[in-house]
Amino acid sequence: MRLPRAFSSCLAVALCGLAWAAASPANAQAYPNKPITLVVAYPPGGSTDLTGRALGVELSHRLGVPVIIDNVGGAGGAIGAQKVANAAPDGYTLLAGASNEVAINRLVNSNVKYEPKDFTPIGLIASQPLVLVAAPGAGVKNTGEFLALLKKNPGKYSYGSSGVGTSLHLAGEMLKQQGGVFMTHVPYRGVAPLTNDLLGGNIDFGVFVLSSALPYIRSGKMVALGTTEARRSAITPDLPALSESPSLKGLDIGVWFALLGPAKLPEPVLARLKTALNETLQSPDFRKKMEAASSVVPTSNVDIDKFLVTETAKYKTIVKFANIKE
Repeated sequence: MRLPRAFSSCLAVALCGLAWAAASPANAQAYPNKPITLVVAYPPGGSTDLTGRALGVELSHRLGVPVIIDNVGGAGGAIGAQKVANAAPDGYTLLAGASNEVAINRLVNSNVKYEPKDFTPIGLIASQPLVLVAAPGAGVKNTGEFLALLKKNPGKYSYGSSGVGTSLHLAGEMLKQQGGVFMTHVPYRGVAPLTNDLLGGNIDFGVFVLSSALPYIRSGKMVALGTTEARRSAITPDLPALSESPSLKGLDIGVWFALLGPAKLPEPVLARLKTALNETLQSPDFRKKMEAASSVVPTSNVDIDKFLVTETAKYKTIVKFANIKE
């Protein structure tokens, strides 16, 4: 049946109007209108999980929809990160990621297939230094004594980390590179067995995330030799930074947490998420939660794209120096 020309014209205009409305900024601002899944690439209980859960509560308040935490552990965070990289770029699947799965894994493990281009960086959430500790029986109390001991006894001592290719491992290798000293790396399957061996005197030195070691440092069961970022942490201003030693002045490495989505997030969605994250970072309640977990929230907006490029280049240098492969 042939439609009247006037009716056809009206129909065409109506269809164009509907198409414009679907693509218009006003429609894009309807995001979000259903629950958001926030992937944490580790089991419950660790520092990344704590950060993700605190962030999820804040984002839910600001975006007006539930934010559901999805713990997808395995392969040092790579499985969870891959899930987000494979997700639809609609803003409903996000990653509360740490330095390990975001930037380090692919440098040390050829089985990791995702790349930086597979994500849309949204913003930095918080950061936390690592800390070099000694067992009380090691006989050193500060960075100077530690370096003197290693230089006097090359190859005699070992340090432990939570595994090959972790931020803790890279920090130990960066220390060796900067200080011109040698220690044997002993990888553990997580922080718990490393803690047990260090407290038992089976290993002399270890690199820990600050939050994991702090209770033992405060109780005197571990000796803190220094934190690993360029400056002292605001959480522990009484602990010196390793970089305060002249031979370690270039040492600057920690663990950080960032919010990312799949590649090609629509600009209106990205802008909405950035606003919600920035508001979260200004929340006194969120800052208190992070401080209680030994993490520091950035005091100003960080160029997340530039930050990730700089951090990845740093890790690449360390991996090449130590020939780290998993």
